[in-house]
Formats: sequence, C-alpha cells, structure tokens
Amino acid sequence: MGEHAVEVEGLVRKFGDLVAVDGVTFEVRRGEVFGFLGPNGAGKTTTINMLCTLLTPTAGRATVDGFDVVRQKREVRQRIGLVFQDPSLDDRLTANENLDFHAVVYAVPQAVREKRKRELLEMVDLLDRADDLVITFSGGMKRRLEIARGLLHHPRVLFLDEPTIGLDPQTRKYIWDYVADLKKREDITIFLTTHYMEEAEHCDRIAIIDHGRIIALDTSENLKNMVGGDIIRIKTDDDARAEELLREKYRVNILEDKDCLCFEVERGEEFIPRLFQDFDVSIQSINLHRPTLDDVFLKLTGREIRDEEADGFMADMRRMVTRVRPPFAR
Repeated sequence: MGEHAVEVEGLVRKFGDLVAVDGVTFEVRRGEVFGFLGPNGAGKTTTINMLCTLLTPTAGRATVDGFDVVRQKREVRQRIGLVFQDPSLDDRLTANENLDFHAVVYAVPQAVREKRKRELLEMVDLLDRADDLVITFSGGMKRRLEIARGLLHHPRVLFLDEPTIGLDPQTRKYIWDYVADLKKREDITIFLTTHYMEEAEHCDRIAIIDHGRIIALDTSENLKNMVGGDIIRIKTDDDARAEELLREKYRVNILEDKDCLCFEVERGEEFIPRLFQDFDVSIQSINLHRPTLDDVFLKLTGREIRDEEADGFMADMRRMVTRVRPPFAR
C-alpha cells in the first residue's frame, strides 16, 4: 500500500466550453486531513465529485486508495465515505433507519452493523435520538448524522464537501470537534472542501484552488510564511524618536501608515517583550497582526476570497449531482 490515499494528475473537467477544473495535480497522504480551499465556483465540488466517481473526468487521471476513479469505480466506491454539500438524508426515516439503509447498500454484515451504528451515534452525540425521525433534527444534528453514515462501512477515505456550510458558528465548531475526534479514533484519511479560511486551519495541508487551478499547496504555516513576517503597529509619546530607534537599533523598515508606526518583523510574539524591556520611548499602544490565509489568497490572486455563488450553470450541475443517493457498493 502506497503512502498516498489520493493521487491526481492533470485532472480536467469541462462543461461545454466552461473549464471547471483545469489540469490539477496533487497527492493526499494517508492519515492526513487535507483541505481544498477556495471561493464558491472555484472547482472544489467538481473535483470531489470526480474523485468519488460521480463525474467522469474530461482528461487526466486519479486514484483513490490505489484504484482508478474511471476504470475501477466499484472498488473506489467501496473505499470512500461521502458527506454531500447539500443534505441527502431521508427525513421520513429515523436516524437508525437511515443508517440501516446505508448498511444494506454497502453490504455491512448484520453482526457488525448494530455495534458500528452504536459506536458512531455515540461519537456524534446522537445515540439518544437514534429512533427519532430525522425531520425533527436541527441542521447541525443532520450534518453529524451524515458524517456517521459516511463512516458506517469503514471507508479508507472520507470526503466532506463544505461540511459546515449553512451552519451557525457554534455548530460549525462542534462539527470540527467531531472531525478532530474522528481523526484520532479512525484509521482514515479526510479530504474536505471549504471556503471558510478559519476552517482550513484545521487541516494538515491545504491546496488553494481558484478558477479551476491549484495556485498553492502546503501547510497553513508555510503558506502564511509566503506573505512575510508579522506586522506590528505602535503608538508612542514621540513617534519621530521611536521611528529613529526602530531603524537604528532594531534594523526594521517602517511601512507606510498614517495613524501609527508600522513595521514587519519575524516572530512578532518574541519581539514585543524585548521591545518593552529596552525601548527608550513610552509606548501607548501596540498591535500584532499575524498573516492569515486571507492574506495568502490576497497575495496570490490580488483579491480577497469571494463568497459568491457559482454561475447558474455550475450551480444547477452541483445541485443535480449532490442529490444523487450514496453510490451502490456492489
């Protein structure tokens, strides 16, 4: 078994003249949480649907757990779990019945099924609601049940497409707590898409995609290091003298800012205590800004990440695809 759970090379998907995914290449290591970060309409869902065998690539190749997504669809489907961007539970069934249906589709043996159901419902804190109709569940509860369902057949790779979209901030935090717990409990690789910058921080590595192309791929820390050092802003009793000291004693370059003294340093959290210890000018206020993934996206694209809908055609395609029931394993 190779070190990569997912391997993608030159993957392309066109819808007529529209190139939704434009020659992406990347690998996902076994056991990692891999994030696909980008604005709505960037190609995230189209890529995930190709990897899950719901869309056929126009060109390129991809494997999941060593199996080709075009030539070995059955084997791929047996090894993946998928939580769709749009809800895909049956509201007229109970939580247990939704899991039972999934277990039958994936041929989970009866002897394994009940124990596995209980473990997963307990993990997502829904054991006491197992026999309640899903129509009575909140959005966050439905999302947690979908995650449990996606894990029922012991997948090797779990795909989460915008797992917290439409949820309130508190529920989004709960979902991420479950994902962190999941990584500890299960021997599994997690591939997720998101357009929330703060959520991408939970990932071991992040691929930033825009207009169908991957424009950067690395750890969150390394991506942020691309932007530069930490930005410190200070106000003092004598800004002219303070600027002179900063240039001569600390060798920093003063950045343009009409309201305060602004400069860039490495490891700002270590620099600030030293500044307070031996700075000869009284400091009235100080602010530290560390680079964020928003800053990375801005540096790479020249604009802030967009929270916009995909164009009408792509939005219709996404709705059509994500309404498909979980693929049959047999």
